[in-house]
Amino acid sequence: MILFISDTHCAYHLINEQIEYAQEELAIPVSCVIHLGDFGIFRPQLYDFFIRKNGSFLKPVYFIEGNHEDFDAFDSLMKKYNNVYFTYLSRSVVTEIEGYKFLSLGGSAYMDAMTTPTASVIKDHHIDDCLEIHSEGVDIIITHDCPQGIGVPNSPGLEVYGQTGFARGDELARHFSPKLWIFGHHHKWFELEKGNTRYLGLSGSRRGFALLGENYECMIINHHIPFKKPSFLSKALTFLRILRPNGPSH
Repeated sequence: MILFISDTHCAYHLINEQIEYAQEELAIPVSCVIHLGDFGIFRPQLYDFFIRKNGSFLKPVYFIEGNHEDFDAFDSLMKKYNNVYFTYLSRSVVTEIEGYKFLSLGGSAYMDAMTTPTASVIKDHHIDDCLEIHSEGVDIIITHDCPQGIGVPNSPGLEVYGQTGFARGDELARHFSPKLWIFGHHHKWFELEKGNTRYLGLSGSRRGFALLGENYECMIINHHIPFKKPSFLSKALTFLRILRPNGPSH
């Protein structure tokens, strides 16, 4: 089965912990992982997990970008880490994984300059590029943000940003009529059947994941992973790093 997860925000270990839960506690084999954005593409955290600690994922991981990545360094970080530790699925591209044809569209609608850097914003040309793809060439759409107009509620305090989701998603739905459309970003579970499409929104990576099997059978798995309190040693080392930062600049 394909495991879908979203919004790890640099807590890469959560991917392995959710894989282990699926395989060991639920006895469900996982073939690969598709991460739906806010993976945590930041130089210090990537270096710490993959290089300094020699970390790796238990299964192949594919990801699309969210709105919380280091877009200034994104291309250079992809040259170093992409196709080595994980695989980046770029925007408006179809990739076949486990027999399904996935259309990937990372990024999100614009909110403000802090939460949505310019490079993260989904623009008209991304939608246009998607619509150039043959209507029968896509089985499942995967995005970080949801499409506008499907009723995903705003989080408390974010109502000022207006309707959730990015514009022109309805054009993609009409063009491709996908069986599934899976997204993250909003940190809440969401499910809707509309036309021929089942929309599925994932909560944060600490709250669970989704599993996709044959014939588009997709189920939500609630599995909460609590935050671990840092040890005294960890706190002391963090304090020393603040006083005398010596992290790598790789």
